[in-house]
Amino acid sequence: MVEADAGYRGPQVCKIVGITYRQLDYWARTDLVRPSVCDAAGSGTQRLYSYRDLVELKVVKKLLDAGVSLQRARRAIEYLREHLGEDVSAANLILDGPRSVLALSGDQVVDLLRAGQGVLNIVPLAPVVQELAAEIHQLGPAASVATDTPARTAVNR
Repeated sequence: MVEADAGYRGPQVCKIVGITYRQLDYWARTDLVRPSVCDAAGSGTQRLYSYRDLVELKVVKKLLDAGVSLQRARRAIEYLREHLGEDVSAANLILDGPRSVLALSGDQVVDLLRAGQGVLNIVPLAPVVQELAAEIHQLGPAASVATDTPARTAVNR
């Protein structure tokens, strides 16, 4: 079970998502995926990422692994933020040329393919969520940090 209000520190996020700390830092600095629980606020504070942030990071990683450019992955994540509610695992992210589309059912994916769309990549989000849950479970209870940690209060001062 994943805690909805938990925060995950940078090194833990890298292990869970399968990226380097350098990538995570660059993506935060360039506003691809900023930590929504607690952003770094100078020396001595740590970024804390939410579960939703982890999902976004994992989707970016999947897209990059599939050969999608970082620019296209950035647009896909922006599209996800605008169009996807809380049920992340119910959708498929489809990259069709320069645009992104969400298909909420397998039938919608088939309809897009039948219509002759030039689909570049399809990222089913359910496996992304399952992989994240498995990685978080492997790290154990120390993987997440309560959101009222000193790192969070340092930002609120």
